[in-house]
Amino acid sequence: MHAAAFIQDLAVIMLVAGMVTIVFHRFKQPVVLGYILAGLIIGPHTPPFPFIHDQDTINTLAELGIVFLMFSLGLEFSLRKLRAVGATAIVAALTEIVLMIWLGYEIGRYFSWNTMDSLFLGAMLAISSTTIIVKALEELDMKRERFAQLIFGILIVEDILAIGIIALLSSLAVNGSISTLDAAATLGKLTLFMVVSLVFGILLVPHLLQYVASFKRDEMLLITVLGLCFGFCLLVIKLEYSVALGAFMIGAIMAESRQIKLIERLIKPVRDMFSAIFFVTIGLLLDPNTIIQYAQPVMVVTLVVILGKIISCSLGTLAAGNDGRTSLRVGMGMAQIGEFSFIIAALGLTLGVTSHFLYPIAVAASVITTLLTPYLIKAADPLSASITRHVPARMAAFFDLYARWLQSSPPESDSALLASIYRKTLLQIFVNLCLVSAFFIAGSHLLGLHWIKPPAWMNSVDWEKALLWGSALLLSSPFLIAVFRKTQAMSLLLADHSTQGIPWNEGEKLRKLISQAVPVLMLLVIALLIGWLGHGIQPSWQVLMMVLLITGALVALLWRWFVRLHYHMQISLMETLSQEKDEH
Repeated sequence: MHAAAFIQDLAVIMLVAGMVTIVFHRFKQPVVLGYILAGLIIGPHTPPFPFIHDQDTINTLAELGIVFLMFSLGLEFSLRKLRAVGATAIVAALTEIVLMIWLGYEIGRYFSWNTMDSLFLGAMLAISSTTIIVKALEELDMKRERFAQLIFGILIVEDILAIGIIALLSSLAVNGSISTLDAAATLGKLTLFMVVSLVFGILLVPHLLQYVASFKRDEMLLITVLGLCFGFCLLVIKLEYSVALGAFMIGAIMAESRQIKLIERLIKPVRDMFSAIFFVTIGLLLDPNTIIQYAQPVMVVTLVVILGKIISCSLGTLAAGNDGRTSLRVGMGMAQIGEFSFIIAALGLTLGVTSHFLYPIAVAASVITTLLTPYLIKAADPLSASITRHVPARMAAFFDLYARWLQSSPPESDSALLASIYRKTLLQIFVNLCLVSAFFIAGSHLLGLHWIKPPAWMNSVDWEKALLWGSALLLSSPFLIAVFRKTQAMSLLLADHSTQGIPWNEGEKLRKLISQAVPVLMLLVIALLIGWLGHGIQPSWQVLMMVLLITGALVALLWRWFVRLHYHMQISLMETLSQEKDEH
């Protein structure tokens, strides 16, 4: 009987969604709106009677919709795309998010809502909808224009920052408050997780997918992709992060695979089905009475979203050195909210920290702004022409000079070259230290789970700690060696650079001091880091000394092999990031 009710609910959802979206497509409206309207039609708040019998099962399917939606967003993520648009994406995204969170918070306080409702409203207004924007640009055939590429870059930065916002809001909801130290710790853990996931994921997953794809069986590749997606989401849940983060991250990792085009083609029907259910579920939760009751907040939020995003994104893009027409087109293309707003609203309801009216307000504002998105994009050029005619000549000349100054490439100097080398070396050191941290943190988790059982003759907590601590140190050795070698190279460069202009005899002692002191300081930093991260699995001093002797002997014996291993890993990582993707 339960199966029959579920099939009936699914049939109703798909049939009504299909009919409504056909009408929306005929009138050239976004089909996402059709899904939400379909949910409203069959929802419990619409007379004469509810069409859905098993709301819990539908909500579970909607959760799968979030997984596939975020997974698809991850597949569109690309480090190379982000690098191509450079500072524009970062400046515009940060400007938009900071301003919109502040505006959302002020709206909440204006209507006398509590602090948590105001903060969640600000977060809902901060992130634009990748799905809606991409669909709108595709329908208008503008996807390849420069302003569209800038929009995609801003959306990538937004997606990354949105994951951090979700993590901070979750911590805030659980603890009731969040200090600066807690926020820094949360962002630090998130950064560590993302760096380690990307590095190991990009090293392993593309090669696995290439091997599976070599069998030329789409079914095998699809099952492998889905298995990796759900498996990584499970890992993320175990680490107490949101499933949205896991889906996005594994999608971003698979985006570096040569088979990305094939994966997108295979996953598209599955994504479309479950994401349709997700948007229909949004309509199911939409209560027209609540929207009528809160009509004023809905209109205020909608107006603030449109004006706030146009102004913030346009100014951010203009400040990054783009012309006024392009900046305005970017701003008007970003003026809506979507899937991330629903996810944040659902998070507040799930955690029980936001009021019931916040969700329909966000959905109503999203529906209105989504409906206006294509028209705003088309209106950008006439509005830009009108503004250009009324801008004073001196102001126009100033912005033109400013844009040319930012876009001009300064001559490559020795100082700029050295700064570039320092930045790359420090980034490599940071990534390697993140990987070292991951091994010791994993060891602490394994100790708590008691997955590793020593032999009976050494069956004690102290020896279990010794085994975990020694294993973490041994596995970290290639990355610790890399950190030390890169620090040595950087210290020699720093010593030569710092003593330029000083006679050789006078600068010799300073050069020697710098070249020796920097590696020693790095060794001290590494020792403190290992001591701090590994204190939970550190055995007694007697056992620790024995473990250090054994590990030290193994590292000395395998030193050259560790160096070669890290070199091959680095080359493999760079090749994966730079390789061309297959078109089919």
